[in-house]
Amino acid sequence: MLYLWLKALHIIAIVCWFAGLFYLPRLFVYHAMSEDQPSRERFKVMERKLYRGIMLPSMIATLVFGIWMVILNPGLFSTGGWLHAKLALVLALVGYHHVCGAQLKRFARDENLRGHVFYRWFNEVPVLFLLAIVILVVVKPF
Repeated sequence: MLYLWLKALHIIAIVCWFAGLFYLPRLFVYHAMSEDQPSRERFKVMERKLYRGIMLPSMIATLVFGIWMVILNPGLFSTGGWLHAKLALVLALVGYHHVCGAQLKRFARDENLRGHVFYRWFNEVPVLFLLAIVILVVVKPF
C-alpha cells in the first residue's frame, strides 16, 4: 500500500515540476521581449517565485519519491533497460532544470544576451523529455 501512495505522490510531483518546466521558459520568452523596466522587474519576481516556490520543491519531491519506490522495489532494475534509460533522462532533466536556474539568475542581473526566439525553442525541450520518459515507463520498449 505504501508503494502505491509513493507512486501517486511521485506522479503529482512530476506534474507540478513539469508545469514549472513548461512555464518558466515561456516567461523567459516574454521577459526577453519586454521593453520597459517595470515589466522586466515583474518577470524577475514571477520567475524567481516559480523556480523557488514550485519547481525546486517539485523536483526534490519527484526525486525523493522515485528513489523511495526503487528502494522498496529494487527488482525494478532487472526488468529491462527502460528504467536505466528513464533515470538517465531524469538526470538530464535535472540538468535542464539547473540551466533554467542559471538563466533566471542572468535575467535577474539584467545580463540576458539571448532573444525571444531562442527561448521559444528552449521552451520545447521539456516536451521531448516528457514524451521519452512517459513512453519508456508505459511501453517499456527494452
